[in-house]
Amino acid sequence: MEQLRELNVTPDVAQNTTKRSSAIDGRTTRHEGYEVSQRQRKRVEEVLGWLKSVASMRKAKLRGRERVDLMFTFAAAVYNLVGMRNLAAAAA
Repeated sequence: MEQLRELNVTPDVAQNTTKRSSAIDGRTTRHEGYEVSQRQRKRVEEVLGWLKSVASMRKAKLRGRERVDLMFTFAAAVYNLVGMRNLAAAAA
């Protein structure tokens, strides 16, 4: 963590707010950019969680990079379609 600070790089990790100590302190969390990056991180984690649980992407059932890439692209497209359906239902 200190090496990142010496390079003037802000770490983009979540702060541990439980009883344990955290490597991220107020010097990092006080910036507006940290809050924005955590919101973006949550959105990415939601997509990856959906892909793992609903789209069966936790363990690839195909062999070969091309097939796994195709499986991932298909699952991501389905995620987008489900999101569009939910937006259309909310607008109606």
